[in-house]
Parts: sequence; C-alpha cells; structure tokens
Amino acid sequence: MGKKEKKDLKGIWLLKALLMAYAITGVLLMILALLLYKIDLDEQKVTMGIIATYIISTFVGGFIMGKLVENQKFMWGLVLGMIYFLLLFLVSFMVNHHLQNNGTNLMTTFLLCAGGGMLGGMLS
Repeated sequence: MGKKEKKDLKGIWLLKALLMAYAITGVLLMILALLLYKIDLDEQKVTMGIIATYIISTFVGGFIMGKLVENQKFMWGLVLGMIYFLLLFLVSFMVNHHLQNNGTNLMTTFLLCAGGGMLGGMLS
C-alpha cells in the first residue's frame, strides 16, 4: 500500500473514530438528561456528568483511532481530541452566536478533550 492510500485511510479512520466519539456523546448526554429528569440532579452533578462525557467520548475515540493506526497512536488520539473540541466549539458558537464561557473554561474543556483522546490512543 502506498503512502497516499495510507494517508487517505487515516483520514477515513479519523472520521470514523470522531463519529463514534460523537455517538457516545449523544448516548451519554441522553442518559444524563434522563437522570436529570428522574432524580432532579443539581448543577454541580450535571457539570460533572458533562465533563465525564467529554473524557469518556474522547477516550473511546482516541482508543479506536489508536487501534486503527500503526504508529504514533498518542498523537492521533490527541488530534482526535483536538478536532472533537473544535467541532464542539464551532457548533456551540453557531448556536449561541457568542461565547458563554470565559477563557479558563474553554482551555479546561480543550485540555480534557485533547487529554482524553491522547490517553485513549496511548492505551490502545
């Protein structure tokens, strides 16, 4: 297999891993919404659930990406986490038309997403 075909495959693998990460995000957020509805969670627990969702989703996406690529698994997991955050940020910005969080919250979310993806890639 030539370099071009392998590079094209990595792009497809990245898209598949991202789709899986967002599918997991959707499932986890539905579970969190159900828990919020059924047991009336407070704001702190909802925030912890959202943070856990980011970490679990990017970890699984990074793990899948690491299994698909042959080398530099941690880097591909990191790339997945960064792209996950970027898409999350862009969709949030397009919906709200402004930034709701301050820079510290954005940086924390970025580090959680990038770190979760990198950890998933490293452990794959």
